[in-house]
Amino acid sequence: MDLSSNCRWRTIRQASERLVVPLEPEDLCLQGMPDASPPKWHLAHTNWFFDCFVLTPHLGGWPGLDPLWGYLFNSYYEAIGARHPRPQRGLLTRPGLGAILEWRRRVDDGLAQLLEGPSQRPAPGAGALDALVELGLQHEQQHQELLLMDLLDGFSRSAFEPTYVPPGEGPEAAFGAAWSTAGPKDRPGWLEHPGGLVAIGHGGGEFHGDTFHFDNEAPRHSVWLEPFAIADQLVTNAEFAAFQADGGYQRPDLWMSEGWAVCQARQWQGPRYWREDDEFTLAGRQRRQGQAPVRHLSWFEADAYARWCGKRLPSEAEWEVACERFGPDLGQAFGVLWQWTGSPYRPYPGFTPAPGAVGEYNGKFMCSQFVLRGSGYLTPKWHSGPERRTYRNFFPPASRWMASGVRLAQASSSP
Repeated sequence: MDLSSNCRWRTIRQASERLVVPLEPEDLCLQGMPDASPPKWHLAHTNWFFDCFVLTPHLGGWPGLDPLWGYLFNSYYEAIGARHPRPQRGLLTRPGLGAILEWRRRVDDGLAQLLEGPSQRPAPGAGALDALVELGLQHEQQHQELLLMDLLDGFSRSAFEPTYVPPGEGPEAAFGAAWSTAGPKDRPGWLEHPGGLVAIGHGGGEFHGDTFHFDNEAPRHSVWLEPFAIADQLVTNAEFAAFQADGGYQRPDLWMSEGWAVCQARQWQGPRYWREDDEFTLAGRQRRQGQAPVRHLSWFEADAYARWCGKRLPSEAEWEVACERFGPDLGQAFGVLWQWTGSPYRPYPGFTPAPGAVGEYNGKFMCSQFVLRGSGYLTPKWHSGPERRTYRNFFPPASRWMASGVRLAQASSSP
């Protein structure tokens, strides 16, 4: 991870700003629901991370973070102090985009001094500083995906059905290219794994070189698995439509109790962005393709579908060892959709959060959520991939505005 290179950190930072270029000024404060955030807020929050955690404590002569801006753009770091209420981020018409972009320029200048000026880099603890900067870059890429997720949610609530970019470019084009080329074509296809005592999680240099990992991916540890089979590609729109047509959304026997209550309360009748025979996308309303993977499902829907099929969701350990064993034969694993697993999001044995405020990054969310594996079409291509098979994404089971899909598993049919 060469942080002194002009190219990489600047490329990542600039990618965030390019995401808002197609937007109208009115779109910048769009917040469709309390769980989402406006595009402008994402740009400011990712900048806040570098100002607060990197430049203020590590760059000599840096003026420090404006306390008011710190209040507005802190997300959930209790150790840092009070913050603007999340459900009210859409009310922040000021500071304007110009002021936020100017702040980003100042922070970029500070990062250039810190990363590219040898006299500014403190020799003691330089490795820890590099790790912190890398965390900031990975954090920025996570928010690039979140910005697009939140924008899709907000646009979907408008009768105008806005288009972010045309169908032939941007995220929707990437989705079409990814699902159509990323796996086997014949169905059904099952990959048999013998199970046994396996190791999962990031093992540091011995197993994974110097590839980045979040703290929740470690430590590497042993897990016992019974023999299992995992589907070689994702569930399609046509397959999920059969579940819908068979009354899947009207059958409580297929659902977890909490999921059924949510389904009834929110009047779910299909996946988040289905519109009759179409689906709403960042390219506006598009005809739904039967062979494309079904997307934007909650864990409750994925679990109900698996039960309807007589199958189940894979555990995260099964997903990881299958990815390691089968490689590209585990089709559509990366760059298509995040895949729900049956595993609750919990700490691995021996997990220890980082000291200080950055220790709040993952550890405090390890309850009431489920793990997703892989990566999606909204994920920056340099943020996840086969070399990042230990990546653990997580969301509450009722969430379905992220780019989530379904891969099935079952007990092995081999003797």
